[in-house]
Amino acid sequence: MYYIYFSFIFILSGLMFVECKRQSLPKWWAAIVFAAPVTTPYFIFKSGKGNRLVLFLIFMVCFFIVTVGEIFIYSRMKATYKYDYLPPVTRQLIRYSEILKQTTQSLDKALIELEQQSKVQSNLYKLEQTIVFIGQLRQAMLDNQAAIKQMVEFVGHYRDLFTQKDLQWVYEIKKFYNNRIVIARFKSLENYLDNFETLLRFCYRNFDAITKSESTIHLKKYDEYYLRYRRAVDSHNRFNVKRIEFQNDFIKRYPETKAYLPAER
Repeated sequence: MYYIYFSFIFILSGLMFVECKRQSLPKWWAAIVFAAPVTTPYFIFKSGKGNRLVLFLIFMVCFFIVTVGEIFIYSRMKATYKYDYLPPVTRQLIRYSEILKQTTQSLDKALIELEQQSKVQSNLYKLEQTIVFIGQLRQAMLDNQAAIKQMVEFVGHYRDLFTQKDLQWVYEIKKFYNNRIVIARFKSLENYLDNFETLLRFCYRNFDAITKSESTIHLKKYDEYYLRYRRAVDSHNRFNVKRIEFQNDFIKRYPETKAYLPAER
């Protein structure tokens, strides 16, 4: 804090001292400027120099930049060290919970976008885009799973502490993600993505043969992949409905956990 400010007033008072010495003005002006930089405009106009207005404007611009810079640095430092007064376990809990929240939200957004791209596309560019996006979604799933594992292990290790501090709801997050319905939903999502990507890649590699109906072998293979894809979609939808029902009931019992759970969709 005040890194820019102190540098600024040292330079400002130094310049004032040099100017006072050069023009035979009272040198204590520099001390006043050092103690209270806002008095600088007064001494600028009192000095009687011809370019007083220019100097005043330069001072105001510099003072504004310094003020904005200090506010920015302070806000960054405050955000960085806002949890320093808390015990290490609490800080770690906050960190893990924020990671879980962020990765869960990212995965939810990716799944919403996938729904918009879930139809088998009719041109190569769209097919390629969707294949690439599925890869990105898989990474979002991995990040979310890693965050869940991290949170679950941490909460399990400090369960007694959280119970003592009336933070039992934190442990409930572990119970949610360890529930067989939630686990089954994740597995069904992985199966859905596998089958969807397989179908898309087959269509991408054999686009002309499929769209122009040039090969009965390719069309038969397409029907096979599409049937697997539809089964995977139906299976995922069933598991997702169960997950939503379970999650809605879970949130009613433990509303504090809502921010750390998947979207209700």
